[in-house]
Amino acid sequence: MKTGHVIYIMLLLLLMSCGRENDFDATGTFEATEITVSGQEQGTIVYINADEGSKVRRGDTIALIDTMLLHHTKEQLVQTMQSIRKNIPDIETQLQPLREQTAKQNSEKERTRRMLADNAATQKQMDDMTSAAAILESELAAKESALVKSRDALTAQAASIAAQIAQTEERIARSVITAPADGTILARYIEAGELCTPGRAIYKEADMGNIYLRAYVTSGQLSQISIGDEVTVSAEYGGDKRREYTGRITWVSDKSEFTPKSIQTKTDRENMVYAIKIAVPNDGYIKIGMYGEVKFTGKTR
Repeated sequence: MKTGHVIYIMLLLLLMSCGRENDFDATGTFEATEITVSGQEQGTIVYINADEGSKVRRGDTIALIDTMLLHHTKEQLVQTMQSIRKNIPDIETQLQPLREQTAKQNSEKERTRRMLADNAATQKQMDDMTSAAAILESELAAKESALVKSRDALTAQAASIAAQIAQTEERIARSVITAPADGTILARYIEAGELCTPGRAIYKEADMGNIYLRAYVTSGQLSQISIGDEVTVSAEYGGDKRREYTGRITWVSDKSEFTPKSIQTKTDRENMVYAIKIAVPNDGYIKIGMYGEVKFTGKTR
């Protein structure tokens, strides 16, 4: 449990034990969903536009890491890819002359066989034709095998280079830091010219348009509320200044955040408190950390 939450719960229990009459049912502080955006690549920050308090839209370019070396790497890989592709053999084109020569030799062998049957050729001529045809077929098979192996090896190299190009392009894309969501920049952690490393925080943003109040209720109050209930939320601005908003309960903890070591009486059981979250549309006046009060209305949307 966070230290701030512990302190707040202790104060709540103190007020309860003193029997103070309040016109509210629960109190808490306003929070927002915060997102800390970190770098994914290493390099020098060459551009950053993350002024604290400024609003950003999802997809806005916030910062840019130097990608010069990555672009050079990609260019070299592309040239290597082009060279490999030029060397991939066209198997059919290269085998065509030898195929034609082999087909012609087989045709001559068949003609000699017919002549031998008619006693117009000798057995030696037939043997010579058969041997020549066999040699050409062997050369054709050997050359085809060599070309297939060369093609497959070069194709595998090309696939490997293509994967490296895709990886480099992904690294270039990750060097452009964009806003993951609409929000307001709360803090900036790096400046142009500084070295960014993977995991280093660049800035933090929060959706200030949809803020919520984290409050605490006793176990006895759980029967009065449920998720979806409308409640009245008052935001304090110091002194007697306050504004009221209509909020909606979006979450109720199923575990108590303060439990005495031994619960002996009903009063002790009442001292167990549960966290709740109340969504509140922000008109621009509510700030993170401000104090708020809640009045249960019993209405459900």
